[in-house]
This record gives sequence, C-alpha cells and structure tokens, in this order.
Amino acid sequence: QVTLVESGGGLVQAGGSLRLSCGTSDRAFIHYGLGWFRQAPGKEREFVASISWNGGITNYADSVKDRFAISRDNTKITLFLQMNSLKPEETAVYYCAACRVFSTCVLTGRTSAADFGSWGQGTQVTVSS
Repeated sequence: QVTLVESGGGLVQAGGSLRLSCGTSDRAFIHYGLGWFRQAPGKEREFVASISWNGGITNYADSVKDRFAISRDNTKITLFLQMNSLKPEETAVYYCAACRVFSTCVLTGRTSAADFGSWGQGTQVTVSS
C-alpha cells in the first residue's frame, strides 16, 4: 500500500485560501486514484474531492464545488487541494487517501472513506471567523 503524507494546513481567516499537498516516496502512487477527506471534532470523516490516476476525472462534494480544486503532479508524486473562500465550518483535519484498487473508487464516484485506504496522518486547517 502507498504511504501518504499531508502538509500545508494552518490558520486562515474566513474567505482566505490554502493549498494542501500530499506526497509520498512510493512511485506506486501514480497508478492510484486519490482523494481528500476532512474530519471535524465529533464528526464523521467527510469526502471532499477525488481524482483519477491521470487527473482526467475529478469528483467534488457539493459543498466545495467551485471553491476547491484537486490536482496532481505525477512527475513530483504529489497531490494538491487548492481551497478558496474558506468558511469557519470547514475547520477540520484534512486527510489524503488512495483508492483501494487503482482508480476504481474515482471512476465509480465513491465518496465513502471505506473505499479508500493508505491514509495519511492529516493536516489541521483552522478557519477563523
């Protein structure tokens, strides 16, 4: 399984932007669909966005469409999440993860955390009002 490491979290004011990154030293990464999830205290892990192995297919939660953008650079073995117009209710730990089977979970539009594996340790995003 791929091992992923997130970075780029921090404190930002409402309406601000952050760019999260997720990297690995494992080149198997480039063959997998990847996703971003978030989990606020006391809440379940929530799907944010996903992307197929070549970036050709992306999926977004309705709540982040038109504000967030997922992308990947397979030459640098890195996944990104550009987050704009952030809201206080989006304060959470953000995680990246890989499809359990190549890009299957992205191609089929899966949004359950159970369809993803190889979770990173998460990066904290705090949006102040």
